[in-house]
Amino acid sequence: MRVLVIGGFLGSGKTTMVLGLGKYLGERGYKVAIVVNEIGEVGVDGDVISKYGFNTKEITNGCICCSLKMDMKYTISNLHREYDPDVILIEPTGIAFPNMIKAEVEKLDLPDLTFAPLVTLIDGSRFKYLIKEMKHFSRRQIEDAEILVINKADLVKPLELPIIEESVKQLNPKATVFKLSAKKDDDAFRNFMDTVLSDPTFCIDVADRPTLEEVDSIACSGVASYASEFMIQGEINSESASSLAEDIIESVKTSVLKLNPEFLGHIKLFLEHSSGIVKASITAYYESPQIENIESDMNKEAKLKILSAVSNISKDELVKIVNECVEDNFLKHGIKGQNIIEKPALWNPAS
Repeated sequence: MRVLVIGGFLGSGKTTMVLGLGKYLGERGYKVAIVVNEIGEVGVDGDVISKYGFNTKEITNGCICCSLKMDMKYTISNLHREYDPDVILIEPTGIAFPNMIKAEVEKLDLPDLTFAPLVTLIDGSRFKYLIKEMKHFSRRQIEDAEILVINKADLVKPLELPIIEESVKQLNPKATVFKLSAKKDDDAFRNFMDTVLSDPTFCIDVADRPTLEEVDSIACSGVASYASEFMIQGEINSESASSLAEDIIESVKTSVLKLNPEFLGHIKLFLEHSSGIVKASITAYYESPQIENIESDMNKEAKLKILSAVSNISKDELVKIVNECVEDNFLKHGIKGQNIIEKPALWNPAS
């Protein structure tokens, strides 16, 4: 069983990469399982990945490398025993140090376990902002990697891409660097995959690098995070769901900007409705929300999951922002809803 850890800061494209890897491997006959770790009591990415047909085990409410060691052992052991995958893809939260996650998995001492090189994704379109806003944390993620992927290369100006690559190589001269877009199944992506899945002995020596034992990576990141889930009473159609999702994420962004005009992180939501799913996300202060509609005939009850992780504001401020923005927009759209996690009074627009 091969284990591949795909790390990177919030919004760097890890879920898109994991989906691409899973598809690539599946088409070549590999049996793939995915472990997703998110901060908070509610996860979003695991839902998205499972909609694409992958066997997914989601871990929430903490960071794999600090508070979920037993859960990680239980998860991987169960996957090994019940599903027997050829490859396990681990997508950690963006505010974890991926090398610490890999080290914890190594300690599990499971039979027939091999490791692909440790991969860290860098959002090329946000690189200069990350280095400014999250300098020490971003450098640590880059320095720990064995393979570095400058992702979203298609969004970077051609003259800037070599500068980013050189900066990354200076931070970690031992790593192999790739430039690609995880959304594209092209030669660059396939070349990256072939390298990742090559000889399992391909692994640089990291013994001479400093390690931070028992470091709380969440605290080191300076990122506040909050996740919650909201029940929606009654049916909601595709058009109304898209409008609601966009209004909520715009409201959260506007409120966060008042506290940190240059925030980075990941504000994302996942809205299930009668005919599909709306996924919305934003990763930086200068972005407009990205809205994606995923068709589904599962006909589940309507619900909203939202995860916000934002740099340099307090947790209390973020919780207040998210709950108020969701409540205000439920009322604006005439929707009855309730926070499933905190269970306050039902928001009833008719009252």
